[in-house]
Amino acid sequence: MSLKGKKLLITGVINRESIAFEVAKQAQESGAEIVLTGFGRAKRMTERSANRLDPVPDVLELDVNKPEDIEAVAADLKERWGRVDGVLHAIAFAPEDALGGNFLNTPPESAITAFQTSAYSLKALTVGLSELFPEEGASIVGLDFDAQVAWPVYDWMGVAKAALEATARYLARDLGPRRVRVNLVSAGPLATLAARGIPGFSDLASAWEKQAPLPWDVEDPAPVAETINFLLGDGSRAITAEIIHVDGGFHAMGTQIVPLREEVEA
Repeated sequence: MSLKGKKLLITGVINRESIAFEVAKQAQESGAEIVLTGFGRAKRMTERSANRLDPVPDVLELDVNKPEDIEAVAADLKERWGRVDGVLHAIAFAPEDALGGNFLNTPPESAITAFQTSAYSLKALTVGLSELFPEEGASIVGLDFDAQVAWPVYDWMGVAKAALEATARYLARDLGPRRVRVNLVSAGPLATLAARGIPGFSDLASAWEKQAPLPWDVEDPAPVAETINFLLGDGSRAITAEIIHVDGGFHAMGTQIVPLREEVEA
């Protein structure tokens, strides 16, 4: 996989455990030039993580819920590169009262926050950067968590992910004539800072040991990052409106398969 010469905007890098950090690392190793984003107090963490990359990328201020931040990022990238070949949208947030089994009691303002930050922001950021996409096309990739089913404790974040999946399809419809691809990667559970903040995450992760036909390592974001970088590259030029599951096959199994696996190992 080569990303030589690609100009990529990567959101969502918090620390070295972030999926986006591994994406950034692999992208640089494949020849891409990258810029990261962060905002508020968390931006300091992003900057510390950026210092572990080679070369050290700039970190731009970006709160996706602020149109002025998106405009400022677009202006910076226009002056810096003149174009953007790809974007990783690794942004999601739900207030505490929208998670953890509180689905029936979540107030509307918390559900709206989850939707706006986790789903609508894909449209806002994509459209905000759209004038920088070159004629030969660009790739937008978002991080997903399978929204075909209801998960324990995931609650309104699960609803927001369902909205993210629909948003990606409509963006793919409207931007396809400009050769802009919009895809999602639905990852299995990984021990990121954000994931550990979800109540019951450890129980969710342990389910993968019982149901995923392939071994799943919650500490290893590399397979997910490799798929994202494939989608950011030219090898995916005919793929859009797709949700690629990188979850060890968990999503395709109807129930636990531990007994069968034990028999095979025996």
